[in-house]
Amino acid sequence: MSTQDNPAVFGTEDILRSLCNSVARVLNIATGGEVRYSGMVQRITKTSLKPDIGCFVLFDGGFSGLVVINFSAPAAMELYETYMLNMGMSRTDLASSYTSDEVGNVMGELMNQIVGDFTGKVARELQTHITQNQPKMLALAKQVVLSVDTHLDRPETRRVTFYTGRNNIFYLELAIDRTEFIKLHDFEAQEAPDPDALIEQAGARQQPAAATPAGAEDHDELLKSLGM
Repeated sequence: MSTQDNPAVFGTEDILRSLCNSVARVLNIATGGEVRYSGMVQRITKTSLKPDIGCFVLFDGGFSGLVVINFSAPAAMELYETYMLNMGMSRTDLASSYTSDEVGNVMGELMNQIVGDFTGKVARELQTHITQNQPKMLALAKQVVLSVDTHLDRPETRRVTFYTGRNNIFYLELAIDRTEFIKLHDFEAQEAPDPDALIEQAGARQQPAAATPAGAEDHDELLKSLGM
């Protein structure tokens, strides 16, 4: 049966699954932890920034949407601490409160890596292009809920529960214009580039040629003088 007879369709849940996989993959690599997400997804009516740390990023291009992640203070501090310790920082140098600017900066950087991983997969697997703005972080010490206006025509909104290695909870919310991607013909999705392999290849190209052993040139001149 041809692709035209039974086309593959990728909808909101498929895009959400890809995003959730990016969240788990990036955080697990960054922290060396075991971040996982629930097998159930919740339909919601709007996205909101909630305590203790809310982070959001807008994307546009092939499709438009908004990603919000709301971290509880214990979840944010666990991810921050494990990430910094994994980077070689001393525990005594770490911030002690989730309201610290350093914690917000680290969570923003992790969010940026997550969305970058997601946009890369969109380009490879859906063969379209999206761009995102710089993630915005907000530490909320009080019970305040802020709604983010996405200006979507036919929004579909979902919420997924995530668990850290210590079973602290945070939530991902996705608002996206209702859309479907229909495969017109078969194609091979490009593999994600391996950063380590790229660095190794670049180092090999820049490696200088082996130096001539000391005394080798004098030895060659002696042989020439003897007619050999």
